[in-house]
Amino acid sequence: MPADHQMTSLAGIGSSVSRSRGNGVAFTTTHWSVVLEAQGQSPAAQEALEKLCRTYWRPVYSFVKRQGIGLDEAEDFTQGFFSLLLERRDFDAVRKEKGRLRSYLLTSLKHFIASEHRRATTAKRGKGQRLIPLEELSGPERSEMEPADPLSADRLYERRWALTLMEQVLRRLKDEYHAAGNAALFDSLKQLLPDEPGAPSREEIASGLGMTDNALRQAFHRFRHRYQLLLREEISHTVAIASDVEDELRYLITVLRT
Repeated sequence: MPADHQMTSLAGIGSSVSRSRGNGVAFTTTHWSVVLEAQGQSPAAQEALEKLCRTYWRPVYSFVKRQGIGLDEAEDFTQGFFSLLLERRDFDAVRKEKGRLRSYLLTSLKHFIASEHRRATTAKRGKGQRLIPLEELSGPERSEMEPADPLSADRLYERRWALTLMEQVLRRLKDEYHAAGNAALFDSLKQLLPDEPGAPSREEIASGLGMTDNALRQAFHRFRHRYQLLLREEISHTVAIASDVEDELRYLITVLRT
């Protein structure tokens, strides 16, 4: 799903998510809370931090690129930042950022840029260490990460953060449907998300699946409900306490709408 259409899709589903406070998330074992509770020192905390870095490196890369840094140097710089982050495991500053991974990464990145000379940093850290899968960036995606509108580096970071989170949710939902042998159902139901480009009508989708309109409505209701749960769960992995999930969800929807 193209990024611009994903933005509208989240806005369309987000209102339902905001109302579903009773769904709950198994918060005690989320990645970021594990990292903070152990201050990064346990193997579990290190594994959780590495997973978070691998998932949410695109916002960091976008921010670095917005500084006017060339492509190759930006990749080395991004690797250097994460290399230092994984080596240091110092999370004292997190409390000042309300314990949210999104805020912590941005603050740490700004400090990194301010305190390290770019060429010296890429020579000392990250060179040859492919900690983060930057090679996953295709040519078109590199262009998408440099939008034509003059977003500030901070706004570009937040936009890419929100889109990455949504991509992760849809990837997980797709994997679940595929594992259950429902790949075609997922592909069809995804087209019912708001503003999905070139989507067929509901009647056409139902006919193609051999379903009645009522059966399709029920299937999409289950699809949306599972999406909502996964969205909240994915957000919970990036905040320190359960009460921050709702605020972070509202903030991300605001980022995508503006």
